[in-house]
Amino acid sequence: MKNITLEQLLEAGAHFGHQVTRQNPKARDFVFEARDNIHIIDLAKTKEGLDEAALFVKELSKRGGTMIILGAKRQAEPVVKEAAKRVKEAGVDGLYFVTNRWIGGILTNYSEVSKNFKRLKDLYKFMDTPSEKARFTKKEVSLMDKERQKLDSFYWGVQDMKHIPDAVFIIDTHLEDLAVREAISTKVVRLGITDTNSDPTLIDYPIPANDDAVGSVQLILDHIVEAWVEGRKAGDEQRAKSEEQNAKEAEKAAKKAESIEQSAKGKAESAEPKKTKVVEGVGQVAEPKKAVVKTEKPKAPAKKAPAKKATKKTTTSK
Repeated sequence: MKNITLEQLLEAGAHFGHQVTRQNPKARDFVFEARDNIHIIDLAKTKEGLDEAALFVKELSKRGGTMIILGAKRQAEPVVKEAAKRVKEAGVDGLYFVTNRWIGGILTNYSEVSKNFKRLKDLYKFMDTPSEKARFTKKEVSLMDKERQKLDSFYWGVQDMKHIPDAVFIIDTHLEDLAVREAISTKVVRLGITDTNSDPTLIDYPIPANDDAVGSVQLILDHIVEAWVEGRKAGDEQRAKSEEQNAKEAEKAAKKAESIEQSAKGKAESAEPKKTKVVEGVGQVAEPKKAVVKTEKPKAPAKKAPAKKATKKTTTSK
């Protein structure tokens, strides 16, 4: 992100404020002096505010946030459209644009406004499908085309927005007071170019500068858009590295778990006795039979025969 110098701001006419009679008292801190009844803005404070805003935008883009750039005044419209084209060519997302006028409810009533986004997409699809158009009369098709053009003029830069943005960058915060109030109500971070007729206390990151000169608006907006593009690319690279690192760690963890499982399986197999099959055949060795050891039971001692009683013979005399 290149550095904006005081000379560049001076050449762009960023130091010219409004007439003294149109001054906002809360913007006195940004006024350097008054010349020919016109306030001169302190460019040192302009540079300070621009650097702070660009740093915030870069960090927001890096972490994947979203932001709307609002530039509906005549001087800002072509600059904002050119910035949108440059962002699209860079292939960067998350940055939305409003150049016609701020439609009330984009922040405070997003659920209803998002229905118009869907309606616009459906009309685009309808107009690009000849078979669908053939089902209606020419008058009905013409009315649908007019509705598409009207919705496109309002929402062409925000129709892809999925939710309320994280921040809004406003060119001429005094003119776009409705957008400022909606951002305050929804607690959306506010950035913007605050001229001497604006209230800088309503803006989180005020950039005191001329919001009527095309050169001033273009210099500041180009710097903000450049910060967004750099932040998004840095964030994408960081997320890609993080995903690659996580993939490597997951692969290492899987290999480690596999090795632990294999070692546990090997230990279990070694603990079990190996069984070999007996195969009979030529050239094959049968499993050796286990030697059977016969154990002789101890003989019981022989029992003695009971002694016979002697019988006396008695002789009888005749």
